[in-house]
Amino acid sequence: MSLLEVEDVYSGYGEVDVLQGVSLNLQEGELMTVIGPNGAGKTTLLRTITGVIIPHKGSIKIEEKDITKTSPKYMVNLGVSYVPQDKHIFPSLSVRENLEIGAYAFQGNFSKRVEEICEIFPPLKERMSQKAGTMSGGQQQMVALARGLMIQPDILLLDEPTAGLQPSLVKMILKKVKDINSLGVSVVLVAQTIDALNLAQRGYLLSAGEIILSGPTEDLLEEDDVQELYFGG
Repeated sequence: MSLLEVEDVYSGYGEVDVLQGVSLNLQEGELMTVIGPNGAGKTTLLRTITGVIIPHKGSIKIEEKDITKTSPKYMVNLGVSYVPQDKHIFPSLSVRENLEIGAYAFQGNFSKRVEEICEIFPPLKERMSQKAGTMSGGQQQMVALARGLMIQPDILLLDEPTAGLQPSLVKMILKKVKDINSLGVSVVLVAQTIDALNLAQRGYLLSAGEIILSGPTEDLLEEDDVQELYFGG
């Protein structure tokens, strides 16, 4: 049984379908990557899964429960956390205040959860009172990821978390994503880098709103379309 299943989804903005019959699944405990060029529909896919966009056709299920027209708030209650692209933090608020916003649906002990988050992101421990907007790009991305983890999600949806970061920071953030997955969080990682694809067990190639390739990472890396079109050969 898939933890998350997207089946034959058509979705977009207004009457225009960006996604054209997209189907994919995420297994429990898996780290799965969706790759593709700009404009392929990757962000639209994540927004549709989280309920920000209601699909025109198709279904979305979590543990076989149909949640196709579920609101984003209810998706959070189901244990689905979404970290949008471009860090998406509150720059004028402190790190702790950003985490408090992320924990609005969390029912446990907030301070204990912050301690657990700091075990994943040690640099944040000494920066709880610092305004997030004054931090480096890599630190801001850690804040965004940490905030997404505050609800103790079962599923974490990440939209290009390494976009705009220098190579050394890309490797650091991807290592954190792997660490998060190793804690039992199932991850959908939207990306455009070969390092991100190498991180995953399986991947999907999305192009012009359609899944054109899918399979284990090692198989995708052998495909000419993946090597030449997206990673320069």
